[in-house]
Amino acid sequence: MKRITALLAAAAFVLTACGTSEPATTDAGAQTTAQPVSVTDARGKKIDLQAPATKVVGLEWGAIENLITLGVMPVGVADVKGYTNWVTAAKLDASAKDVGTRGESSVDAIAALSPELIITTTDESPNSIAQFEKVAPVLVIRGADAANAIPQMKTNLALIGSAIGKADQAKQINADFDKKLAGAKQKVADAGKAGEGFTMADGWKQGSTISIRMFTNGSLLGAVMTEMGLKNGWTGAGDKDYGLAQTDLEGLTKVPNGNFLYIANDADGGDVFGGDLAKNAIWKNLPFVKADDVHRLPDGIWMFGGPRSTEQFIDAAVQAVTS
Repeated sequence: MKRITALLAAAAFVLTACGTSEPATTDAGAQTTAQPVSVTDARGKKIDLQAPATKVVGLEWGAIENLITLGVMPVGVADVKGYTNWVTAAKLDASAKDVGTRGESSVDAIAALSPELIITTTDESPNSIAQFEKVAPVLVIRGADAANAIPQMKTNLALIGSAIGKADQAKQINADFDKKLAGAKQKVADAGKAGEGFTMADGWKQGSTISIRMFTNGSLLGAVMTEMGLKNGWTGAGDKDYGLAQTDLEGLTKVPNGNFLYIANDADGGDVFGGDLAKNAIWKNLPFVKADDVHRLPDGIWMFGGPRSTEQFIDAAVQAVTS
């Protein structure tokens, strides 16, 4: 799994439209004529397309998920195997070609697909973006924003929807997400769990060292849990984009009792909490471990995805904290 380290800051999104992004039907022969589309991306750069893009390459999994959710199967994808292992909310079909890894995609492989649009994030290096722009227009979305985690997720879907002629569908999907989150908050309240504590984490092992990543209130999943009416027990700051904080086993001793939720993946890194730490004396004596409040969420929930992945998380989190 790609680890998120230093991330680039990005400008706020501005969406504009030129004509309509939906196909219009002419009177002569009922032929469909697509109108030009204009959107402004996270760099503040205006992207002009002759028509809504249908042949799209996605270089980050959240963008790929959103494309599929909106009904456009990308012709090219960064790290097909990784996406398949980690994202189950929007499944790829066999037509999508692998164009390399995230952060190191092949310009030649992308060019061979003759895309109408390439979508990446502000995590991509400016040099790489410049190379991609020699092939096709590049739409850059902001990977995340710890100051506005949920609105940023929704903005990314809306921006992609505008570029592919699916603006109305994106609006409806975002509205459905709002209803899902409101419903989850009600379920937590009905179960008498409002105000209870939680922490959210993932972890991995490198050699003999176990690294743990905490999801602050600035993270997408942390923000969702907070909106559900729960209180994050991890009070340390995270990075300004993804809202993630690094710690180790000793750091977990500072976490108060409450539900400890985590995501692992047997196909990529395994389960350090349920496996490597299971017999560790420090781990076994943590308050939430002794109280049996540790919950491994189902595999295949992408932690940095769009509304569909986040809805999967909502369902799993509600089940964990109310059962």
